[in-house]
Amino acid sequence: MRIDPDRISGLRIDYAPDRDGAPDAGEIVWTWVPYEEGDGRGKDRPVLVIGRQSADRVYAVRMTSKPHDRDRDYLSIGSGAWDSQGRESWVDIEQLYSVHETGLRREAAVLDRSRYDRVRAALAGRYGWATA
Repeated sequence: MRIDPDRISGLRIDYAPDRDGAPDAGEIVWTWVPYEEGDGRGKDRPVLVIGRQSADRVYAVRMTSKPHDRDRDYLSIGSGAWDSQGRESWVDIEQLYSVHETGLRREAAVLDRSRYDRVRAALAGRYGWATA
């Protein structure tokens, strides 16, 4: 479910990947993400988990392989194991999602600490969220 990041306060962005089948901050997982039009359609796509919302829900930002050079809402994180074609990926820091653990299709990869820290800094700077 897409939520307005400006309405979230007190979110703590941490880095705690653990390849245990449960989504953890720093992991890239695949889940169903609605299209921006909000008309009920969407597709399976990778998202980067940035923190826990509750015992069974996490916050995540969506990813895309569509280039977004010089777009302030997107941050390049390069390529990785989450994309079988090796394309450069971008994190959309304007769109935040609440994802239930049962809605996750699979763990795709762990984003390395240095790239995750760039995402964390961009989100903390934009929304004022705390970082671990």
